[in-house]
Amino acid sequence: MLSEMKRVERFEDLVAWQKARVLAQTVYKMTRECTFAKDIGLSSQVQRAAVSIMANIAEGFERNRPGEFHQFLSVAKGSCAEVRSHLYAAHDAGYLEQGRFAELLVQAEEVGRIIGGLRVSVAGQKRQLRDSNGSPSSTQHSAQSTQH
Repeated sequence: MLSEMKRVERFEDLVAWQKARVLAQTVYKMTRECTFAKDIGLSSQVQRAAVSIMANIAEGFERNRPGEFHQFLSVAKGSCAEVRSHLYAAHDAGYLEQGRFAELLVQAEEVGRIIGGLRVSVAGQKRQLRDSNGSPSSTQHSAQSTQH
């Protein structure tokens, strides 16, 4: 099935942001569980990293400049890697059993892949703007819509 290009007017419409939000919800639930909740430092770190993913997607989108959006997506992807790294630490510390750890890792990897795809799309927008020596004529963004 071919993906259609769709005008995205709000960051909430971005699949990357939606998936990042679900990941953040999952992280918050996970860090409230018994043994994990007692490790305030790691709980706080992984929560902040998860929230950073969705916040950077939103902030970059709202800046209305493909170059800045691309940079914020890079930061969001980095925060996604940080979440994955914290998941390993939580698993190693015995806070996550293997099945739950594997589930969360897959979820975080998916978010990272989606952000990566969005970065490619935004990089294309940057190139088009640079090649045409123009500036964005609209406050709307064009992003590939991928429904999962």
